[in-house]
Amino acid sequence: MRITRAAAVATAALVASALTAAPASAHGKTKPLGTKSLAAVLTADKSGFDRNGYDYDILTAAVLAVLEAKPSSPVKVLTDGKTALTAFVPNDRAFELLVADLQKTKRLPSEKKAFTAVAGLGINTVESILLYHVVPGTTITRAAALKSDGARLKTAAGSSIKVDVYRFCGKRVKLVDADRNDRDPRIVRFDINKGNRQIAHGLDRVLRPSDLP
Repeated sequence: MRITRAAAVATAALVASALTAAPASAHGKTKPLGTKSLAAVLTADKSGFDRNGYDYDILTAAVLAVLEAKPSSPVKVLTDGKTALTAFVPNDRAFELLVADLQKTKRLPSEKKAFTAVAGLGINTVESILLYHVVPGTTITRAAALKSDGARLKTAAGSSIKVDVYRFCGKRVKLVDADRNDRDPRIVRFDINKGNRQIAHGLDRVLRPSDLP
C-alpha cells in the first residue's frame, strides 16, 4: 500500500505531538513538567559578550532588547515558565555567520559587533526573527524531534518550519526555513531546560523567515 507524502507528514506531526508529553514514571504515571522559564536559563549566564561562540549571549541580548523596547511583545512568553513552548536557539557563532553573510564578508564580527548589526535591523525585525524560532504550545524533546521527520511546526511568527531528520553518524535534525539560498540550520545541542514546559534546542545557524538573496 502506498502512503502519500501528505499522510507521512501528518503521521510525523502526530508522533511529535504524542511524544511531547512528560516522561512516564516506573509506575506508569505522568511526571509533571517544571515551570522554569527559558528566559531564566538564558539570563543565568552573566558573562556577557565573550569569545565563546557556542553559548547564547547575542540571543539573550536580543530578547532583552525587544522586551525593553516592547514590554508587551509576544517574546515575553519566554519569561513565563508555565506556558509550554519549544525554542530553537542560535548560538553566538550562528549570529556572527548571519551578519557576515548580510555584510558580504568572510570575516566574522565579534559578538558585540554582531549584536549591534542585528539590532540595527530594527526592533520589529529582531522581534519577528525571535518569534520565528519559537513553537508555542508544545514541549518537543529530542526523542520527539527524532521521530518527526517531515513535520511542519507553526512558529509564533505565524509561518512554519519543517523538520528534516537525516543520518550522519546516527540520526540528526535540521530545520528547513524560508530561505532557499543558505544551508539549513542544524540542531547541535538538544534538550536545554529539559524536564520543564519550556525547552530549547541549540542551532548552528539562524532560521531565516524570508528568502534572502
